[in-house]
Amino acid sequence: MNETRVLAPERAALGRGRYFQFGLLLVAAGAIYPLLYLRQNFETTILQSFGITVGDLGVFYSMLGVVYALAYLPSGWLADRMSPRLLISFSLAAVGLLGLWFSTFPGYRALEIIFIGWGLAAGLTFWAALLKGVKMLAAANEQGRFFGVLDGGRGLVEALLATLALALFAYHMDGDGDGRLALQQVIYLYSFTCLAIAALIWIFLDKGRGEAEQKESRATSQWDDLKLLLGQRQVWLMSLIVLCGYQLFWATYSFSAYLQQHYGLSAVAAGFITVAKLWMRPIGGIGGGFLGDRFSRTGVLAGSMVFSSLGLFGLILLPVSAGIYPLLALVLLVGVLTYAIRGLYWSLLDDCKIPLRVTGLAIGLVSVIGYLPDIFLPLLNGWISARYPGVLGYQLYFGYIALCGCLGAAVIYRFRKSQQRQEENA
Repeated sequence: MNETRVLAPERAALGRGRYFQFGLLLVAAGAIYPLLYLRQNFETTILQSFGITVGDLGVFYSMLGVVYALAYLPSGWLADRMSPRLLISFSLAAVGLLGLWFSTFPGYRALEIIFIGWGLAAGLTFWAALLKGVKMLAAANEQGRFFGVLDGGRGLVEALLATLALALFAYHMDGDGDGRLALQQVIYLYSFTCLAIAALIWIFLDKGRGEAEQKESRATSQWDDLKLLLGQRQVWLMSLIVLCGYQLFWATYSFSAYLQQHYGLSAVAAGFITVAKLWMRPIGGIGGGFLGDRFSRTGVLAGSMVFSSLGLFGLILLPVSAGIYPLLALVLLVGVLTYAIRGLYWSLLDDCKIPLRVTGLAIGLVSVIGYLPDIFLPLLNGWISARYPGVLGYQLYFGYIALCGCLGAAVIYRFRKSQQRQEENA
């Protein structure tokens, strides 16, 4: 019997209880990261309140990215040897406590420690444990919808928390106009939310899930487990699929500036379009997941990559005279498709037929390769922008990423062929 199927009776016994536990994991995923990325909505206030520069803030986030990159592989190793309940509750508690320290507006060195701590908590002890926990809850025919709902649902949680945070910030700004005090209340909101969810995870998440596999993992050599994964063709193909798909998502970070520079939109108009794109996350993530389970995960994923790439080519070629509605349609199309891609590529883990005892390590290995764009895409974007300033630089950048999306669709085709051969030989 395949080890990834061992938990099927356990899932049936849980019944509706597993949906409650999945809901806890979804809320945890949506609550842990906004505190780390407060700059998205409050960058100016952060700079003023902490007395730092944009360059200083960039250094902190570069440190965060490096910690993530170094943490992915050991994150998988930990997830195979410790329960998701322990790792996830610890991660949320650590992020929340560091957030309370952050709310005191400490000095530069303390901020370095806080960002490194956040990177370890959200990367080393959280990431692989979260994905493995979701995979263990989902049956083989539910992988697409579970991972799709995870990405779409966490986006909804992030949007709701951001709405509350902005309302709280506006309330205090209207009261006495003290940005530092208003920011502190926002930090409190996110910090105490993390601490509360940590307690819920500790109390309600099944602590016995996967104990046999954890014992087996501890009894085997990590090097032997790594060699097992490195020898699996589908793990490498999946890593390339994530690498290509994640770059398509990265392209959306540059939409606002491109809309302003090329199409002459105001900051408010560009912001309206990009915020509308954010609300495509629940639609793309959840819709893509259900379509993948209903038809074909690889087919829906490949189609999403191709049409997302075509959408980027459309943004490159759309004339300035086209008007705002075709522009809005293209941005929303790319948005919903990139969120579908994010919701689907992790569901391919089940197709790799990876033994459950090394699933965490596999997640770490795929993450190391798949999330390399966090490191090289900002550098590539900066190099292209310096060499070809203005609109042309953005168009070359989008063109490169669109080609990567097409390459990703081709890799998915190879992945599917490899899967079919594996099934024929089974």
